[in-house]
Formats: sequence, structure tokens, C-alpha cells
Amino acid sequence: MAERENLQDAEAVVAELRGALARIGVTLPSLGIDPLSYDGRETRVLVELGRCNVETARRMAAALPGEETDR
Repeated sequence: MAERENLQDAEAVVAELRGALARIGVTLPSLGIDPLSYDGRETRVLVELGRCNVETARRMAAALPGEETDR
């Protein structure tokens, strides 16, 4: 049953991340559970963030706390 709970937890965090990204105007079309990391026996489910274009990466970087850089 722990495997199912891990998968449900991963699905919940994907939904949470998708919502947080949407609030800053970012969409990652490939965001989801990495199907190769979950085979029913593995307890460590991975979240696939996927690829994005330069503008999306820039918007994500701007939304994260940290030092400002000159562009």
C-alpha cells in the first residue's frame, strides 16, 4: 500500500506545482509523473518537469528568490 500512497503523494505535488506555476503565468506541458520511475515496486516516484522554451525558463527564474542579475 505504501507504493500507492507514494504515487498519490507525487500526483498531489504535481498538481500543486502546476497550480503554483500557473499563478506566475508559467505552463510546463510535460509536467507529470515519470512513468519509468514508477513500476509498482519502486517507492521513489520521480516528477518529470520536462523541457521549456527560453522565455518560460526566464519567467521561472524571475519568480524564484535569489540574487538579481543584470541582463
